[in-house]
Order: sequence, then structure tokens, then C-alpha cells
Amino acid sequence: MLTGFASVLLFMIVAVMFLVGSLIFASIMRYKGKYSPEKYISYECGEDPTGSAWIQFNIRFYVIALIFIIFDVEIIFLLPWAVVFKQLGMFAFVEGLIFIAILVVGLAYVWAKGDLLWVKAEDLEQPARPRQNLRPAELVTK
Repeated sequence: MLTGFASVLLFMIVAVMFLVGSLIFASIMRYKGKYSPEKYISYECGEDPTGSAWIQFNIRFYVIALIFIIFDVEIIFLLPWAVVFKQLGMFAFVEGLIFIAILVVGLAYVWAKGDLLWVKAEDLEQPARPRQNLRPAELVTK
């Protein structure tokens, strides 16, 4: 019978072997010829594309996504805590409150700093930057 750590190790080895096997199988099965230039342009429902598909996203998307991931990981840590809460008693309750308080302080800091605002006041004061000169999609070849 396998111990707890040996079964986890076996699971990880099988998972890595499955991953490597999938990547090798995909590289064997993929198309190795040259694609036509039409394959590199973006598809817009039959319409000819009018620019590049590569655009620069607003950095605020990443800030919101990072905050979401932080609080999502918080839930991952709180679920096992909730399962053993009754066995550990008051000590677990205080630990959980301290953990939540640290995250609330972080959220209050981000909120007070203004990182959760989508349109900031200084953005309204600055003039808009001119767009970059983008190449037409027909010239993109690899």
C-alpha cells in the first residue's frame, strides 16, 4: 500500500508523462507545410480586415484580474479552514480573522489609491496619444 506522499508523487509523475506525451503527439500530428498568407489575417465574418488584430489592452484589465486572483486564492485557503474550524476552536477563528483582515487592508489600500477606478481624473486631463502606424494584415507573413 502506498503512503500519502508516494501516491501524490505517483500522481504527479503520471500527470507530467501525460503532459509530455500530449505535446509530443500534437507536434507529430500538426501540419508542417507552409500556410498561405490568408491564414495569418484575422477573420471578421467574411469582411476584409481593416487593421491589425494586435492591440494594446488597457493595463487596468490586469490590475482587476490580479485582484480577482488574490481573492480567489483567499477562498481556496478559507475552504479547508472552514472544514476544520470546529475541531480547532477559537485559535482557528482568530487565525481566520487575521487572514481576512490582512486581505481587507490590502483591498482598502488599492481602493484608496484609486486603482479600482476605471477612469481616473488625470486620464481626463491628458490629451489623447496618436495611434501607432499599424501594418495592413496582408503584409504580415511568417
